[in-house]
Amino acid sequence: MTATSITHVIERKIEHASARAMDHGLRIKNMFDDLPPDLDRLHTLRVWHTLWLQRIDAKIAALTRRQAEQDRGRRNRPTPPEWIVELGIGDRRPPLRVHAGDCYMAGKRRRPVDRDEARRLLAAGLKACGHCRPDNLLGITDLSSRQALTAAAAP
Repeated sequence: MTATSITHVIERKIEHASARAMDHGLRIKNMFDDLPPDLDRLHTLRVWHTLWLQRIDAKIAALTRRQAEQDRGRRNRPTPPEWIVELGIGDRRPPLRVHAGDCYMAGKRRRPVDRDEARRLLAAGLKACGHCRPDNLLGITDLSSRQALTAAAAP
């Protein structure tokens, strides 16, 4: 190979490399332009995206309403009763036990009572829950020992 032919080959390689670099730049530029070139398909895509935006907006509105309702429900929730009486089964549904208002052992049949009625029911001999110990919470400690003594004295 002669010097002129080597120079010619090098110049061709440089031209080819610069042309490839320009192609690469165009490919990067066009890589983010993946939309169709014709107007009809562009309008179709716009309608489709508008429908999706409407669905997304409707879902956002529904979730916002639900969250507002939950917040309103939490604010307006009635306070739990301080004391409850567990009721029995039957027509008269006799009271079975006195529980603290947050006792997890209270059954589904129950009614709220105030502090005075809970004390009165315990003093009348109604059983106190063994888990939440409403007699201790109400300051009636002698009932549990009196009931244990009468139970031990019974034949």
